[in-house]
Amino acid sequence: MRSAGPARTPLEAELVGRLLERPPTSARLPVGLLTRAEKAAELQRLQARKAMDAAYEAELVMGLADDTPDSLDPPPGHPGARKGSWAPDPELPGVSEFFTSELAVVLNCGRGTASHLAHRAWTYRGNLPATWAALADGVLDEPRAKVLADVLTHTTPAIARGIESRLLPEAPGLSTGRLRARALALLLELDTDAVDARRKDARRQADVRSYPSHLEGMSTLAADLPTPVSAECLDVVDRLAAMLKTDGDPRPIGELRAVVLADLIRRPWDTSRTPVTAQLTITAALDALAGRTDQPGEVNGQPITAAQLRELLIRLGALGLQTPEGGTVTLAVTDDGALVATTTLDQLRRLARRGCATHHEQDCGCPVLDRPAPTDAYPPTAAQDAFVTTRDRACRFPNCGQRVGWTDRDHVVPHADGGATDCANLCCLCRSHHRLKTHARGWRFAMDNDGALHVTTPSGVTRTTRPPGLRPSQPPGSTAAASTPPAVSISDDDPPPF
Repeated sequence: MRSAGPARTPLEAELVGRLLERPPTSARLPVGLLTRAEKAAELQRLQARKAMDAAYEAELVMGLADDTPDSLDPPPGHPGARKGSWAPDPELPGVSEFFTSELAVVLNCGRGTASHLAHRAWTYRGNLPATWAALADGVLDEPRAKVLADVLTHTTPAIARGIESRLLPEAPGLSTGRLRARALALLLELDTDAVDARRKDARRQADVRSYPSHLEGMSTLAADLPTPVSAECLDVVDRLAAMLKTDGDPRPIGELRAVVLADLIRRPWDTSRTPVTAQLTITAALDALAGRTDQPGEVNGQPITAAQLRELLIRLGALGLQTPEGGTVTLAVTDDGALVATTTLDQLRRLARRGCATHHEQDCGCPVLDRPAPTDAYPPTAAQDAFVTTRDRACRFPNCGQRVGWTDRDHVVPHADGGATDCANLCCLCRSHHRLKTHARGWRFAMDNDGALHVTTPSGVTRTTRPPGLRPSQPPGSTAAASTPPAVSISDDDPPPF
């Protein structure tokens, strides 16, 4: 549902339209012609422009929020009303619970980043109007404005403005750390409850994240913990690593700390507890596994025939690929990045023995592996579920990345509206974005036969997510049009700080 917008004359509408059609520009001075002092002065001007843009951004965010009231959200008692631990936290009073998801799509960022941006804008408008004005005038930089907004977001407007009036004149001359300490000290003096609210809010947003580190082939595992708990955990890890070093382990102390932490979580020595199986999805080209190519993450080929199956099994046997005890091996067959079929080692062996069941010839050339057939039932079949989860690997909403084990299998065209229970009409959505698609007004979801999902917000912004490995399709010799919505990778939400 699009907002009608403010009343304006045809001339005003024409002017706004022409301004919005202009590409973004930034006035720049020729750096090579500037003196050292002029470069320093231009850097200071640049910081002022960033502050002005931040104030304008906050104004736009709150304007979009005003266009997205909660009056159309599912009311209490409605089957779609938010409830349970999976429901998102309340965002902004009077604003739709789905607003931050729209903002995330508009800005092409994670929902956490969008939520923090919206809360800051709300705080500027309600609690810190003088800070907002200082940003707009370019006299207070954005990092220091963020400090005041983050510290004073949970207190009352009266207390926030009182602290603001005391700190704002000297804020540009304080470091961000010193400004935060001064603001917290005043908040403790005037409103202890707000400090407790900040602590509770921090605990509610705590999580464990894994994201690629700057070291090749490594990832960082991070957890948000209360400061005393974090210090205690690090000290335990450090002491255990030091014990290994004392016992003669030659590895660097940093590597030993990492090994100790992994062992403390996985506890391989503890057989007294019920075993927990970790689900790992490994996607790799067979040639890459065999060392014949460095192509990552896909098996390229045509639909598999019986003759090709026998060759594939020989190659798998040479690699020594086996099903782990208590686990499964799912093989994904792709064609130019698009998933063609999923199968298991046992299914491959049976197909290789039997060949084509229709023509009774093992080498007839017919594909014996393909996408699972549609079903008339509402729930997907087990084969469809395996295909869709293997294809998507995560929530398909732009920039979400919730793990596939925590997602629903959603009919892109609703089953009640005639949508088929077919892999070309099924995708993985986390519960939050599944609710948005079902209950939020004005959103449009469409999926191509190859699994590319197009999501359009009520404000008309479209983002496209493609299954991992799927390449954008373009006519030969052509380039993407300027109006084509950009594809976004499926990844976890942006890690803090926001």
